[in-house]
Amino acid sequence: MTIGIVGVGLIGGSMAITLREKGFAQKILGSGRSEKSVDKAMELGLIDEKKKLKDLITESDLIILSVPVDALKEMLPQVLDAINDKQVVIDVGSTKEGFLKVIKGHPKRNRFVATHPMAGTEYSGPEAAVRDLFKGKCTVFCDVEESDKDAVALVEKMYDDLGMKIVYMDAVSHDLHTAYVSHISHITSFALALTVLEKEKEEKAIFELASGGFESTVRLAKSSPDMWIPVFKQNRHNVLDVLYELIYQLKHMKQLLVDEEYEEFYKLIEKANEIKKIIK
Repeated sequence: MTIGIVGVGLIGGSMAITLREKGFAQKILGSGRSEKSVDKAMELGLIDEKKKLKDLITESDLIILSVPVDALKEMLPQVLDAINDKQVVIDVGSTKEGFLKVIKGHPKRNRFVATHPMAGTEYSGPEAAVRDLFKGKCTVFCDVEESDKDAVALVEKMYDDLGMKIVYMDAVSHDLHTAYVSHISHITSFALALTVLEKEKEEKAIFELASGGFESTVRLAKSSPDMWIPVFKQNRHNVLDVLYELIYQLKHMKQLLVDEEYEEFYKLIEKANEIKKIIK
């Protein structure tokens, strides 16, 4: 099988490593908006050949679109226009509802499978690609009833080789849930980083005193705005919903501290501790 990856960064590059090792892909083609990144992917051995998008589409059995979600919204209809009835196209984006509306009714919609592998790091680019990034993690398949069964089966096999468990969900539910468990984590991390950078002017103190807790909480603030601004834009209504709730909770905690209501604050933290029943 020949796989074409458009956007050979953290996700696309990490997929390339494992799918080649598992024998799922005999040949991997790469394309992207940045010539420098595609060249780096070639240098690192993530892809076998560098291709223009048009040629990659023509020569690939499975096309993986690993690009920011705003670019995906524009690119996907063009890719579907160019494929035949045997090729399969997938995305790996973290929003779904917006661009799925764009391709609704497209004659090749049935050859597309919407997926979201819930894995990643704060780093980006081909250099960030790592082995076993997806092992034991979850991937979401959205609106599979809109896709051909053979296309879904092929993509299920691919994610099985990546070591992922699959959850099936409609696009609207996906975007809501990812706002709560993924997108808000990045916003709070960006906000915490800005707070510390504003209040703590001594860089050396930040570096030397930052404990494991702070480092793990603010880690996501290293994530690229090129990826996350399009996500916040595409999933704006859900992100705002969760952001309003977060601000309410922060104001509540602030007021308890102002009023020195430590017993109530204690109960609030106890309630928050219930998350450990869900996340081990």
